[in-house]
Amino acid sequence: MKEQSLSLLALLGAIVLLAGCSGAKSASAGQTKMRLVWSDEFNRPGLPDSTKWGYDAGDGCPNICGWGNNELQYYTVNRAENAWVENGFLVIEARREKMGTREYSSARMVSKHKGDWTYGRITARAKLPKGLGVWPAIWMLPTDWVYGGWPASGEIDIMENVGYMPDSVFGSVHTKRLNHSIGTQVTAGLLSTTLSSGFHEYGIEWDAEKIDFFFDGRKYLTFQNKHEGPDTWPFDRNFHLLLNIAVGGNWGGKMGVDPNIWPQKMLIDYVRVYQK
Repeated sequence: MKEQSLSLLALLGAIVLLAGCSGAKSASAGQTKMRLVWSDEFNRPGLPDSTKWGYDAGDGCPNICGWGNNELQYYTVNRAENAWVENGFLVIEARREKMGTREYSSARMVSKHKGDWTYGRITARAKLPKGLGVWPAIWMLPTDWVYGGWPASGEIDIMENVGYMPDSVFGSVHTKRLNHSIGTQVTAGLLSTTLSSGFHEYGIEWDAEKIDFFFDGRKYLTFQNKHEGPDTWPFDRNFHLLLNIAVGGNWGGKMGVDPNIWPQKMLIDYVRVYQK
């Protein structure tokens, strides 16, 4: 997600109208039984559970200012105005306010070194923010960057949405050979009119041969391991979760940022990880 800037035409070409997609399968079809190995049900009010979540902080400077995408937000740490648990939900809120070097604040929560996995079923049930300039995501990055910096060690975008396409969500995979910067990214999308008014489950099933992407239990994308080495399959190492709302940026701000919609929230009901 954070190094992505796909063309509008490519994205629209990848969208699948899930309700009419005959190739979509139920998540229960052909699944190998797995056990729950890590979860957060967000039942304890207050700041997020520090045994499960940490934070990425600041504006990305000096290494990758704007987090590599010219984003407008400053990510805070342990700040209840940007990330808290209430009424059984994790709330991540992006706000229009001066924070550090930026005019917006938000939170980018990470499970790094607190939840790291190679393979499994990863699901999250969430209600998305809305409005021009929002860029929420549920995604995964490598914990140890064994194969080199982005995109060589991979990235898995379980869910991305940008405010100027309010009825569209996307799943994507990035590797050294397959990424947007050289026009070879693997991505697919789907349409739903209730992304910001209702909850939906976003997930992947990931093993040594493939990564399947799911929306409400229905598969809409499969990324196959072609056994061509880490340039196309760096996904044999530990990855961790990230939950965040970015503001603006190369993709999220492609059509501008409405200054009058803030604050905006992403509500997450649960995050669950299963393995064999």
